[in-house]
Amino acid sequence: MRIIKPFLVVVTMMILASCASSKKFVYLNDMVPGESYPINTEMSTVVHENDRLDIKVSCKNPELAVPFNVQTGAYQVAADGSVKSAGVDVLEQGYRVDAEGNIVFPILGKINVAGKSLKDVSDLIAGMIEEGNYIKDPEVSIEFLNFKYTVLGAVNSKGTYTVDGDKVTIIEAIAKAGDVTRAARLDRIAVIRMVDGKQQIFYNDLRTADIFMSPTYYLQQNDIVYVEPKYRTRNENTWQWVSFGTSLISVVSTILWALTGTGIIGGN
Repeated sequence: MRIIKPFLVVVTMMILASCASSKKFVYLNDMVPGESYPINTEMSTVVHENDRLDIKVSCKNPELAVPFNVQTGAYQVAADGSVKSAGVDVLEQGYRVDAEGNIVFPILGKINVAGKSLKDVSDLIAGMIEEGNYIKDPEVSIEFLNFKYTVLGAVNSKGTYTVDGDKVTIIEAIAKAGDVTRAARLDRIAVIRMVDGKQQIFYNDLRTADIFMSPTYYLQQNDIVYVEPKYRTRNENTWQWVSFGTSLISVVSTILWALTGTGIIGGN
């Protein structure tokens, strides 16, 4: 019993220390089961140059929408309304936004879409179709064909990722990148975003439920997610070994102190 008791004390101390340190790595650790937390639903993805858009027009009479739907079925319709056989490469599908922020849409011609949300572009095209008396009450749906974001920093798999559609959260993006490493600072998750032609940086804390109300909870096209590391050094492993060595010395010292106090070491 003289030997077991001090070891129980040491094990208990180690468990408590482990729980205290691991809490720093837990996502959303302030959430309470059963409680509801608001989410920022104002997701308005903005169109930029070089984006590629999939645009479909529909209405009650499908045949009226045919001239507006490029690359559909076994044919495609050119901007002047002429029909020709399909055979378009996947990389050339949809409408690419040029350097001036324009797309060339069948019948309607050149349309400026850069800086507008997908909903704004949809409403714009639908309005132009209706104003031209082509279709009454047209429905226009738009999706990105090349929606992408980049994840850098203290994650297990850095890189640029693409998704279907245009809806991905910062948590999903980090999960796609293999989750954060032990060196990550969960309170310094940065999102670098183009806003009004200028790059801006937003910081997020993944430890709290406040992340749900962040303006960058939903990522935008071409966002850069940077997970800031704790150690500003080229050799992260060195710091890990130093941390491990410090913990080991502390544990050994505690064991020796406990054994000395019971008289097992240094006793008469």
